[in-house]
Amino acid sequence: MKYDITAIGNALVDTQFKVSHEFIAEVGLEIDQMNLSSAEEHAPIIDKLKKENAESVSDCGGSATNTLVAATHFGAKCFHTCVVADDEDGHSYLANLKNIGVNHNFKMRDADEVPTGKCLILVTADAKRTMSTALNVSALMRMDDIDFVAMLDTDILYVEGYMVTSDENYSVTLELLKRASEKNVKIALSLSDPGIVMGFRDRFTELESFGVDYIFCNDEEAMAFTSTESIDSALDDLTKKDFISIVTTGSKGCSIVNKDELIQVKAENINAVDTNGAGDMFAGCFLYALSQGNSLNECGKFANYGASKIVETFGPRLTESGYHEVLKKL
Repeated sequence: MKYDITAIGNALVDTQFKVSHEFIAEVGLEIDQMNLSSAEEHAPIIDKLKKENAESVSDCGGSATNTLVAATHFGAKCFHTCVVADDEDGHSYLANLKNIGVNHNFKMRDADEVPTGKCLILVTADAKRTMSTALNVSALMRMDDIDFVAMLDTDILYVEGYMVTSDENYSVTLELLKRASEKNVKIALSLSDPGIVMGFRDRFTELESFGVDYIFCNDEEAMAFTSTESIDSALDDLTKKDFISIVTTGSKGCSIVNKDELIQVKAENINAVDTNGAGDMFAGCFLYALSQGNSLNECGKFANYGASKIVETFGPRLTESGYHEVLKKL
């Protein structure tokens, strides 16, 4: 089967909670940032959430997963690669993907060794989301986890930036990009998180060297990637790159940099509830519109609209009717 989009990323069961700023401080996390944790470090946070009876929603997640879920709902043919354990979370994760229609070649690992990855997403009243992520087994990819034939039989290969955070995942990603570049497959890379970009700058530079065609990021990630201190300087630096940069800028919308061309797309007027998943939805919308032959400007407008609907929703998913309504905008 020829796919529209394939992706590689971490498989995480996302559980999202409504909390206060005081809660974030009490558990020692940094507001509106992603924090890598161990399963042991998750335990006291989970205990505190249970005691406070925090409102929550749970779903299969991970950045690349959320992006493929959105694109699949719009009609794209998608294939995913990541790793889960043979435990309750792992089985739930795969069942969820199957119901949505995302194809995959997951190989389950022994749950007695390492459990399925988990992400605690803490959302405050100002719509900021703070994440504590235990990658667990999702950080331990092997070459035999990858169906290279399926992953490269695609128009676009999407790489989640979090793949740089473990040696195992990084090695697999390098091999995948090497083969993709040899087959002239279009490569899209998400920068994922400003702290990750700064902490693994050398690895992002190496990923870029494989001839990336598209980079997705927000304004803070763009500044981290270009080592600049303002979004204007970052956009100026990105005009010198050979790839197309798609930069989300919050309430200002998005900026699309295509060498010397800068396309500004205004944001939708919304009442923000929760920003979690907005960037993933944006990428899913943009990639789907791109796969259908739309212009960069049209892709940006569609992605802005889709992301706005996620921001107005608690949780990273829309209803079936919600995705249908978004698709009408294209």
